[in-house]
Amino acid sequence: MVGGLVLSQAQTHHTAAPRTAAPAPAQALEKRPRDQAQPCGTAAAAVSVRSLDEVRKAHARHIKLGLDRSPRHARPLLAACALSGWPGGMELAASIFESLVEPEAFDYNTLMRGHVGGGREPAAALRMYVDMLEAGVRPDSYTFPFALKACAQLAALQEGRQLQAHIVKLGFQHDEHVQNSLISFYGKCVEPAMARLAFDRVEAEERTAASWSALLAAYTKAGLWGECLESFGAMVLDGWRPDESSTVSALSACAHLGAFDVGRSLHCALLRNTARLNTIMQTSLVDMYAKCGSIEKAAAVFDAMDDKNAWTYSAMLSGLALHGDGRKALQVFDAMVRERHAPDAATYVGVLNACSRAGLLEDGLRCFDRMRLEHNVAPNAQYYGCMVDLMARAGRLDDARALIGSMSTGPTDTAWRSLLNACRIHGDLDLAERALQELRRLGAANAGDYVIVADMHARAKDWAAAAQLRTEAVDWGLAQSPGVSAVEVRGELHRFVSQDRSHPRTSDIYEMLHQMEWQLRFDGYKPDTSEVALDVGEEEKRRVVAAHSQKLAMAFGLLSTAEGAPVRIVTNLRMSKECHAYSALISEIFGREIVIRDRNRLHRFRRGVCSCRDYW
Repeated sequence: MVGGLVLSQAQTHHTAAPRTAAPAPAQALEKRPRDQAQPCGTAAAAVSVRSLDEVRKAHARHIKLGLDRSPRHARPLLAACALSGWPGGMELAASIFESLVEPEAFDYNTLMRGHVGGGREPAAALRMYVDMLEAGVRPDSYTFPFALKACAQLAALQEGRQLQAHIVKLGFQHDEHVQNSLISFYGKCVEPAMARLAFDRVEAEERTAASWSALLAAYTKAGLWGECLESFGAMVLDGWRPDESSTVSALSACAHLGAFDVGRSLHCALLRNTARLNTIMQTSLVDMYAKCGSIEKAAAVFDAMDDKNAWTYSAMLSGLALHGDGRKALQVFDAMVRERHAPDAATYVGVLNACSRAGLLEDGLRCFDRMRLEHNVAPNAQYYGCMVDLMARAGRLDDARALIGSMSTGPTDTAWRSLLNACRIHGDLDLAERALQELRRLGAANAGDYVIVADMHARAKDWAAAAQLRTEAVDWGLAQSPGVSAVEVRGELHRFVSQDRSHPRTSDIYEMLHQMEWQLRFDGYKPDTSEVALDVGEEEKRRVVAAHSQKLAMAFGLLSTAEGAPVRIVTNLRMSKECHAYSALISEIFGREIVIRDRNRLHRFRRGVCSCRDYW
């Protein structure tokens, strides 16, 4: 329960008013009677005052003249205080509100809007709603968007559902802005199914661009990227021109899915329909191109921007980190500082990750010191995790272990997991066991952690220890997600798992796979089965690696795209040595660029060489 919001049926006995077209809350105030027509946009719009002191003086004059209880005189001051954002404004607004003899819905709405503005006091907004009901004041169509926004800011799902019941009871379920607020509320509470249900309840002819935008934001918040892109396509087919919010959601979905062709089409549509892209749009494009494997296009958008901000620099730094270009990331970071943009948490994570993935140990250490000493930024758990990863990848496992012990935040699962991953790379089984033990102690061990150590035991031929760890993970209910690789062909993503035979073109794919391996054998290729952690014969191990999900996706990509076109793959697996060598040879023999984004970084294979320079 938030703010005592338990709303009984008796409190909502008002009869519903006849339905009217509902303008946006900011516009609605202009359509009220003259004594209520003060707009709630800004203080300047509400009354000709420029500071809180001027409001106090005007209020004092009203008191002296006995006008402080007059709605015509009090409401402009109420709006000025509540909506200006001035320090102390809400306290004075509450005082003015208390002076009103019979406050109406308009007055309650003004205070509620002030409380939810900038997420200042959402609980106070809900208390105002309860007070409103208890005073017998009937909510109007502008009340519920503010109340639902308060619930969203508090993640108060139960209270929001109660509000939905009130909406239906009072007859506002068909109001455009109330409907959109419901969709947005469920989305912000990470309830995408409920957001979709609220959207589907809106009649097709009543849906607006804002309705679609709220649905897309709900899918984005929940990480349902496929559903987001599918809904974006449905929105366009329905005849709606996407607004900024919808387009940013779609670009974010493209970035996460690796849907380069769809993202590029969106960029082209923006260039055709928009005179000038704003900073938010351009930053989204930088992020999308970088995550889809085209750091050149990301850099082109970035370099052409006139109004870069900290988010823009962070997007570019994160993209360079994903591509392992540490030198370029350091140059961008220096440019950011020269332009007097204050680096934030995302900025430092980006540049430290870039140093880690490029093996730039000394540069990373200098950047870490610069962060603490020059910019006075206190290291947090995320920064320490980056530094542990940087040291451990470079082979300084003991130094990384010592850093974990000296962390001012205390050891974290992120730091121990970074060390564990490095132990796998460098083959330090003893330290890997210690890292897994610490993760268990923190209650943060997942199935992947157990698999790493189990595989290390398997490579040491200690099959009993490997089996014991896998059994322990199962006993704890830790299930590892299956490995999935997806390839984009003509704007559509095709997903594969290992040994997959569910695709409609399975026979063609396996025939292509056979031809690929046949050509590779002429170049002396032999499958590397050293990372197959199974106690089986060599022939069975070769069968396992032959139909790996990445290889199936690659075969379908080569089969289904034009000659010379890049093949773009996204996988939730870490790139294995076998797949890395295989992809490099394919890129050389077939004359294709192979772009693979694994769960840690991006690999671009051209003419037999990977952008990671075999450091991953």
